[in-house]
This record gives sequence, C-alpha cells and structure tokens, in this order.
Amino acid sequence: TNICLTIENFLDSEGKLKAYPSKRKFKILSLFYLASKFEKGKIYAEKEVNRILLNWQTFNDWAMFRRELYDNYFFERKSDGSASLESFGLQD
Repeated sequence: TNICLTIENFLDSEGKLKAYPSKRKFKILSLFYLASKFEKGKIYAEKEVNRILLNWQTFNDWAMFRRELYDNYFFERKSDGSASLESFGLQD
C-alpha cells in the first residue's frame, strides 16, 4: 500500500514496525498502518488490542501505541475498557 511505501524505512522484512518515527507526519502514517490491522466497527477487548499491536511492532511497547491510537482518535474507548476502530479515513 502507499502507507507501506512511505514508512518502509520503519518496517522490518516481515512488515512489523521496527522504529517509531520522530517526525509527526511519519508517526501518524505509522498509526494508520497499525490501525489498518484492525477491523473497522469491530469491538476489541483491551487484551485483543494489545495482542494485535504486539504482533505488528518489534519493540514490545503495545501500551504506548494503544495510547497513541486513542489519543489520535483512531479508536474510541468504551466505558468497559473495550475499544472500537473509528473510520478516520481507513479503507473498508
């Protein structure tokens, strides 16, 4: 995808995020990339979010990525701790 080409320097050979960019533009593209690993509209338990994030980055900081996804409005947090992916321009 176009996002992968833009952030390819931050991905390993398996397509996992190996570094978190310092520039805001690439951070947001990295979050789009991670968000694309979730199904839009599906409700995820926090443990599911953690597991998926753990599978798509190499430095084991799923909590930071979870916060970044919430803080940048990719996810909507429910009162029970679950999350759902917001549309935020992601393809169906």
